[in-house]
Amino acid sequence: MSVRHSLLALLEEGPMYGYQLRAEFERRTGGTWPLNVGQVYSTLARLERDGLVEARGDDGEGHRMYAATPAGTAAVGEWFATPVARSQPARDELAIKLAVAVTVPGVDVGAMIQQQRSATMTALQEYTRLKARAAVDDPAELAWTLVLDSLVFAAESEIRWLDHCETRLRRAEIDRARRTPSSSVEPSSSVEPSSSVEPVETPGGAR
Repeated sequence: MSVRHSLLALLEEGPMYGYQLRAEFERRTGGTWPLNVGQVYSTLARLERDGLVEARGDDGEGHRMYAATPAGTAAVGEWFATPVARSQPARDELAIKLAVAVTVPGVDVGAMIQQQRSATMTALQEYTRLKARAAVDDPAELAWTLVLDSLVFAAESEIRWLDHCETRLRRAEIDRARRTPSSSVEPSSSVEPSSSVEPVETPGGAR
């Protein structure tokens, strides 16, 4: 529902057509979640059907303009006042990938974790560089830095979670070996202890 309500909130600022809405959405989120213009117009059609936006003629160049209705304004106010529900978390590809990998024989889960940690660290460093270049005196840039903060915190959290997974997996292998003392099989070295990963400092002290 975030795209629907975001577009509706943008229309509260004044009438716009589809391409303008897409450009404004991407400007304020730094292009993190690009929108297809077809998605924008299909969303506008549903909003108009639901009485939340209305057509306001065209801009003189053939672009159909849309504006929020009073019902649309009320819907935006309710959206801003309502916490985002976490009862049904979005599917996390990495969590699913690791959950499946630990049950499939022959998968080097330790290597998977190390590769993912390296990729996430690279992304974290890039987010930090982008944030350092942002001009927070511009409201749109400030909005973009808030999105970057979210990405930074998510990446830092993912790195901590990967370290946790690595520790849990190694402990499970040691416990399994202890339960079978007669076996000559030693704990697998497929999950190597991670090197100490220092938290990446972000501008403004975000960690």
